[in-house]
Amino acid sequence: MQKLVLASNNAGKVREFQALLAPLDFQVIPQGELGIPSAEEPHFTFIENALAKARHASAASGLPALADDSGICAHALNGQPGVLSARYAGVSSDDSDNNQKLIQELRDKTDRGAHYVCALVFVANQNDPEPIVVQTQWYGEIIDQAQGANGFGYDPHFFLPDQKLTAAQLDPAVKNLISHRGQALRELIKQLQARAQFQSQ
Repeated sequence: MQKLVLASNNAGKVREFQALLAPLDFQVIPQGELGIPSAEEPHFTFIENALAKARHASAASGLPALADDSGICAHALNGQPGVLSARYAGVSSDDSDNNQKLIQELRDKTDRGAHYVCALVFVANQNDPEPIVVQTQWYGEIIDQAQGANGFGYDPHFFLPDQKLTAAQLDPAVKNLISHRGQALRELIKQLQARAQFQSQ
């Protein structure tokens, strides 16, 4: 089983990645278990932040690293909270604080459309010149009243019209199939498999 350091200490993300990568025989180790502090995220794009986090985790661990930078973009707010999703209501804010701020910002908006973004980056080592980079979106709309106990982040307020459920009401297996993170990881896995097949020839 190949060890892979995950550049995140978010318990929800760790659970999702462990479930999604288990069939590929990866042992996913959260960076916190290795004493690796979180990387700085100074960039304005999801991809740049994910790449910085992956290189940081790989440099500190000496292992291949996987990082994602994800968040939600409200269409009526010009893409906010965007890369600030995890700290939208302040540096020490939690999911409830962030959700309440988003709802407050949208209170007089007729357009409630939003999409989750996931930028996923894999590096074989800290200086990998060919990181695998994937970015995907998951579209829905923001509702005022939280619904559902699964998921994390903005999931209880992220309503999916085609499912008639919020992301937090989905069965975890269904969420992993259709979410921004599930889509990104499946594409990443395809590219990892293609690279491994080429390198073995």
